[in-house]
Amino acid sequence: MPPRAYPTARQKRVGIELRKLRERAGLSGSAVAAFLGGERAQVSHLESGRYGVSAERVRRIAAHCSATDKHLVDALAAMAEERGKGWWEEYRGILSPGFLDLAELEHHAQYMRAIEMLYVPGLFQTEAYARELFTSGISNLPKSEVKARVEHRTRRREIFDRPNPPKFEAFIHEAALRMRYGPAEIIRAQLDFLHQVAQWPSVTIRIIPFEAQTNSSIHPMLYAGAAIPQLDTVQVDSAFDGGFLDAEAQLAKYRSLLDSVATISLDAAESSKFIQRIAQEM
Repeated sequence: MPPRAYPTARQKRVGIELRKLRERAGLSGSAVAAFLGGERAQVSHLESGRYGVSAERVRRIAAHCSATDKHLVDALAAMAEERGKGWWEEYRGILSPGFLDLAELEHHAQYMRAIEMLYVPGLFQTEAYARELFTSGISNLPKSEVKARVEHRTRRREIFDRPNPPKFEAFIHEAALRMRYGPAEIIRAQLDFLHQVAQWPSVTIRIIPFEAQTNSSIHPMLYAGAAIPQLDTVQVDSAFDGGFLDAEAQLAKYRSLLDSVATISLDAAESSKFIQRIAQEM
């Protein structure tokens, strides 16, 4: 089987964790390849996510590396066994891989916490609001791609239709609620919908008011909790790029950031009233 040309972020993560196990054991790629009865290149492809790996092979590698964290090994084996393709694969070749990786991350998350400074979180955007964002940017996107982006963004919300949806806590700056990305009726409808979202059992919306004392380290991000903390992931955004972070030191930094933002945010009830008030002002 030829290597995957474009492994997903989740497939890469399995490989990264296998590499960490090997390096902690002080083993070379050649040594693991010899144990598996293959070539060094095979291990390289496994650790880059370009080759799939079975749950049995994950356990064999973990045992060879004397890994003692049963919960981690079990979680990696479960990730390796994932064979079904999610709905986001329909957009492969239409949207950039980052869009697909984000949908996959949200789909598998046990819980999520997010910070948004200038926009309503993507999961909670109306079609009209999302379309305004995609058409008012610095790039002149073809209509077909705008349509695909909007459709993909709204479909991501399907995770909340599951019997046991993930808990989602969103910290949204007041600036995001007041920014005019389109006509007043579009912004008003978006705020009305956000107010509805705030009533969903699995969602908590908390507003960071202008008067809150913030610092420059607060920026848009998504923290996705996994089955075990070692496999948590942070997705960061900028105007031109995004990426996924998984080093323990990075995860700890973002957990601390979220906890600090919680101390300056309104509680859920106050935030719900706040959103309503701004919508009425539109």
